Amino acid sequence: MKEIETERLALQSRLDAQKTSKQRNELGQFATPTLLASDILAFAKSLIDPSASIRFLDPALGTGAFYSALLSQFESGRIINAAGFEIDSHYGEAAASLWGEYPLSVNVADFTLMSPPDSEEKFNLLICNPPYVRHHHLKAEEKRRLAETAARACGVPMSGLSGLYCYFLAIAHSWLADDGLAGWLIPSEFMDVNYGSAVKRYLLENVELLQVHRFDPKELQFGDALVSSAVVWFRKRRPSTHQQPVMSFGGTLQNPRYSRSVSRIDLAQCPKWSCLAQEARKPTPGGLKLSDFFTIKRGVATGDNSFFIMSPEKIASLGLPAEFFQPILPGPRYLETDIIEAEPDGTPQLEKKLFILDCSLDKDEIDRQYPSLGRYLEAGRATAGETYICGHRSPWYSQERRPPAPFVCTYMGRGLSSRSKPFRFILNRSKATAANVYLMLYPKQPLSDALAGDPALALEIWRFLNSIPSETLLGEGRVYGGGLYKMEPKELANVPAAAIMALLPPSKNLPVAQATFFDEFVA
Repeated sequence: MKEIETERLALQSRLDAQKTSKQRNELGQFATPTLLASDILAFAKSLIDPSASIRFLDPALGTGAFYSALLSQFESGRIINAAGFEIDSHYGEAAASLWGEYPLSVNVADFTLMSPPDSEEKFNLLICNPPYVRHHHLKAEEKRRLAETAARACGVPMSGLSGLYCYFLAIAHSWLADDGLAGWLIPSEFMDVNYGSAVKRYLLENVELLQVHRFDPKELQFGDALVSSAVVWFRKRRPSTHQQPVMSFGGTLQNPRYSRSVSRIDLAQCPKWSCLAQEARKPTPGGLKLSDFFTIKRGVATGDNSFFIMSPEKIASLGLPAEFFQPILPGPRYLETDIIEAEPDGTPQLEKKLFILDCSLDKDEIDRQYPSLGRYLEAGRATAGETYICGHRSPWYSQERRPPAPFVCTYMGRGLSSRSKPFRFILNRSKATAANVYLMLYPKQPLSDALAGDPALALEIWRFLNSIPSETLLGEGRVYGGGLYKMEPKELANVPAAAIMALLPPSKNLPVAQATFFDEFVA
């Protein structure tokens, strides 16, 4: 088996070299490393009756990494049927040639378009690393077809934001024999994101979930994909009431760094499964949250920062009218301080000063009154104007309304850096807005009233925000490969923040200050 695997790896390398990274990314083609494939099949062997015959299926075969691992782990006499599907003929035809003398049926076809076999021909071992194609790369009619096929196969409607791997998992349900074992190598983001709720519902209600193993995001399983991976194991049978799936983290499937059994009830009630698969992560407790004190929004998504955001020198050199430019914070790496003071005109006291173009006037009026701006916009129509974001707003050069926020938080962070936290909270005393690399925290009343009456309070609120434990923030956010953490507005909004109550001044109108503020916040 070592010889054929060596040949397969050489073939994989040649085929990958004939495609650009962009081409493979668009099709979600990330080859499974040999050691990982071997670990997965060895684990599968530990879950299967030693006397059982194997009917094997891989719905996204590639060059056959899992089939090669199957041959190395199981005696050939036990494998009575093996089949694989590969949509890309570039890999599928090469795989068919490679495995021509082996009892593997290689189908160069789209698995999601195929009809499942009759009951007696279904498979009892399904192992797959499905294509990692994000929803925005799927056409609308393709999404509708996939959603309908998935619902017919497993009875669970998938979100329109689902990646292709979610549809693969659901559609494959009708290919798996009763009591059959499935192992899916998929992005771990399904554990935390909203669209993953449909996948989790399927795993809890339609099958017997055995284990979800999340690899340490700092240890990329795929060198060419910035994605944190998980292996999901289940049997096609109705789950028992008291069954407790295993949630594990880090290390390997055989030797995880941490594991625990979790009841199906706890899994159903926990919105983020990743917090259950890692020690020291806990579900978010109840009580007041940041959403009770702030409206949280992503910063401005311009559609093309290089076109809309520029230095004062560039603005002057192009002769553009200053009244259509607003100061904007530079990226986090350019902020050497987490307190942004303001110049007399409201611009940030920063060495790197940037401004964002924002004009909602009609183009004809711009051409008449501001010809230099008209020429600049016309020059960018074929580039910036054709981006997805610009193409969906009118006029295409206008911007989202994002006034300056007194507090901003970095949207992404790479692990526990030298700053000791993956996310930075910044006190913004300037009139600068922020781009979508930040989250903007706008105080709600009565917090906004309290801040207006006591400017020093902002510093106390900022100190509290930076005192939030990293574990709490990480428990609400999500993680990608290489230890890259990301926080969406709704996730940050869910962070506990009851301590802010103690920072607010006593009410002058009602005798019980804390109750007054509490009532106003939760009303």
